[in-house]
Amino acid sequence: MARYRIVVTDQVFPSVDLERGLLAAADADLEVASGDRETVLARAADADALLNTYFPIDAEAMSRLERCRIIARYGIGVDNIDLDAARERGIAVTNVPDYCVEEVAAHAVAMTLALLRRLPDGEAVLRGGGWGIDKLRPIKRLSDTTIGVVGLGRIGRRVAELMGPFGAQLVGHDPFVTELAGVKVVDLDELLSTSDAVTLHCPLLPQTRGLINADRLAAMASDAVLVNTSRGPLVVLDDLLDALRDRSIRAAALDVFETEPVDAAKLDGVSGLLATPHMAFYSDAALAESQTKAANQIIKVLGGQAPDYQVNAS
Repeated sequence: MARYRIVVTDQVFPSVDLERGLLAAADADLEVASGDRETVLARAADADALLNTYFPIDAEAMSRLERCRIIARYGIGVDNIDLDAARERGIAVTNVPDYCVEEVAAHAVAMTLALLRRLPDGEAVLRGGGWGIDKLRPIKRLSDTTIGVVGLGRIGRRVAELMGPFGAQLVGHDPFVTELAGVKVVDLDELLSTSDAVTLHCPLLPQTRGLINADRLAAMASDAVLVNTSRGPLVVLDDLLDALRDRSIRAAALDVFETEPVDAAKLDGVSGLLATPHMAFYSDAALAESQTKAANQIIKVLGGQAPDYQVNAS
């Protein structure tokens, strides 16, 4: 019998063989829990560590963890875990903040360029039997556009780096950043009112939930576009769909939604919307990196070392 027992609270990847091998070398068995909340928590009760993706671990759930020393989340956001409750119980919580920077930034840039160059509109014209640009005007030269980046962490900065060579003016907003090379840092109201494209790269926190609502959409220019590859609840979806129907803004691209999977029927008939199924994070390499780094956080903590990515340190 192995010395340690590790439980995956919610298995969403094709395989956990990579983690299983890494943990076995550290004398730990890996088990995958399934079923309803009660069943999962029963399996997790005597685990030494948890690997977690979306399964919510609140204070009540935390109180049932008899031996847990670390909850290692595969992704970046940790809004599904009660960090204070974990800290009170001496449980480290880690994430993997740097595993998909390249992928999400590329997806955001691709979506932004697609909307600014009106690729979905052009395809619609062609598939409708039309031709030419009569229904696609106006289209700005990229060097005449302003790109607003909300959130200037790893991904937001990479987006700015990728957009820079196109010659667009870059403005950014982040309450923790006062200056950034190549980006004019402004307040959110100025960013929304002056940007041709707004791309969101914020964590989901109480103060960012619903950040883009009807009032802030109304502050954007009528020919502006919005891109969200970050966290779904940053945008009030119904407000955004109303803004697109009313043509308060020209277009939006979403990879994440308030509730996932999104009810596709809500999106029917909404022109100007480009949507993908929460895929911005993905490449084969990014997935392997997330799995490796999450497992290694557990190995470090169980071995008496400090983790690389603890988010609830006292």
